[in-house]
Amino acid sequence: MTATIMDGKALARRIRAEVAAEVRALGHVGLATVLVGDDPASQIYIRLKQEAAAEAGIRATDVRLPATSSEEDVLARVAGLNADDTIDAVLVQLPLPGGINEARVIRAVDPAKDVDGIHPQNLGELLLGRAHLVPATALGAMALLAEYGIELDGACAVVVGRSEIVGRPVAQLLEHADATVTICHSHTRDLRRHTRDADVLVVAAGRAGLVTAEMVKPGAAVVDVGITRTDAGVVGDVDPAAAEVAGFLTPVPGGVGPMTIACLLRNAVACARLRRG
Repeated sequence: MTATIMDGKALARRIRAEVAAEVRALGHVGLATVLVGDDPASQIYIRLKQEAAAEAGIRATDVRLPATSSEEDVLARVAGLNADDTIDAVLVQLPLPGGINEARVIRAVDPAKDVDGIHPQNLGELLLGRAHLVPATALGAMALLAEYGIELDGACAVVVGRSEIVGRPVAQLLEHADATVTICHSHTRDLRRHTRDADVLVVAAGRAGLVTAEMVKPGAAVVDVGITRTDAGVVGDVDPAAAEVAGFLTPVPGGVGPMTIACLLRNAVACARLRRG
């Protein structure tokens, strides 16, 4: 068996074209990104998000604060963006420099402008099955499963990783799609026993090559969210040899990564619609 590769680049292009059409119909969508400090990886992520937003016709505002900024400085800038009627969506790039309480900053973002979908109010709405704003990576994983016709109703789904921005949200979305969901993490005993049962396996642990081919159920749909930069290039949490066992597999790079930015843009449009009632 050789897995069907789930092409995130192609689907992301289509979503970005749809977003651009929605932006034209709305007339204006404003996105503000906030970067505190000069972390190189964060600078790259912000640049990619700004470029993607501009390409879709979204008015992108790039807010930069020095690493020496206090927590109150960051909160004041977020409050200003909340009050700005030209800004529909606000993204605070994480991680923040040491000494700044990330949870407090996340809570400070207006839930209706929370393009990342990580405000406690939006995560609570997700738990209840009525969320308007969901973390973009989780949305991207679900969109790929839908695109390739993966049956979720009644499926055994296993999520490896329990972060607030990927693992837990995607587990909730799978449950809402009527899958039976197990969440595994660093304290799980005998990870292989769980992954081998999975019809749908989502791996978001941030550990390169964590899931090997022999840990995958033959024919399973495997979504690899992991991104680790090595001397040999970017690798995922799933050993590429799993392609010989799985039925469907997302590549790294080119799978979930492009979908994250596309779904972030979709969230920015959702923010604009929310604010217009």
